[in-house]
Amino acid sequence: MTVNQYGQPIGDALPDWSARPRPGDVVLKGQYCRLEPLDADRHGRDLYEAYATAPDGRDWTYMTGGPFLCRDGFDAYLRAAAQSPDPKHYAIIDLALGKAVATFSLMRIDPANGVIEVGNVAFSPLLKQKTAATEAQFLLMGYVFGDLGYRRYEWKCDSLNAPSRKAAERLGFSFEGIFRQAIIYKGRSRDTAWFSVIDKEWPLLKEAFELWLAADNFDAGNRQTRRLEDIRQVLVAKE
Repeated sequence: MTVNQYGQPIGDALPDWSARPRPGDVVLKGQYCRLEPLDADRHGRDLYEAYATAPDGRDWTYMTGGPFLCRDGFDAYLRAAAQSPDPKHYAIIDLALGKAVATFSLMRIDPANGVIEVGNVAFSPLLKQKTAATEAQFLLMGYVFGDLGYRRYEWKCDSLNAPSRKAAERLGFSFEGIFRQAIIYKGRSRDTAWFSVIDKEWPLLKEAFELWLAADNFDAGNRQTRRLEDIRQVLVAKE
C-alpha cells in the first residue's frame, strides 16, 4: 500500500501517464468479421435488412433509439450515428455474408483518464450467437487496450436487461454495482448496471479470447468445444 507524507493511503503513482488518443477511423479485421467506421450510405441498406430479419422490435427495448418502422426513420438515425464523434460508431461486417450485420460504438470517451465505454450494441439476428459476434467484441477491446492504451473499458446497461448483463460477464467484464435512477430514456426510469475491464486484466482476457477463437475449439458443426468462461477460469487457476 502506498502512503503519503501524512500516512494516508493513496493510489499508485502514474509518472509516465499521458492522455490517450481518441478512437479513429480504423478498420479492424478478424477471421470472421471486420469492423469499419459506420457509413450511412455504404452500410445503410445491409443494416436495415439485417435488423428487419427480427420477428419483432424487442431488440430495441433497451436501446435509446428504435425500433424503426420505416427505412426513412432508420436512415436518419444511422446518418446521425455515423456523424457522431462520441459515440464513435462502427459497423460489423460478417465476412462469410460479405455485408454489415450490426453496429456498436465507443462512447463516453475520456482520453485524459484513459476511460472509455462500449455501447449502443445493436446486433441483428444475422450476428447473434455466431462466432463473429464474440470476435467483434474481442477486436474492439483489443483496439482500446492494445492500440489506444486505455486503462478502463466500461459496459453499462439497463439493470433489467438480463441478456446484456449476461453478455458482459461472459466477455470477462466485472460487475461493479447498480446506479439507481441513473437516466431517463424512452419516457421511463433506468437503473444502470455497471461493468468494467481494466488494463491489467487484458492480457489474460486476450489469451482466453484467442484460445476460444482457435480453430481447434470448434467441431465439424462449428460448435464450441470449450466455453469462453471455462477457458478463462482455467487461465486464472494457472496464475
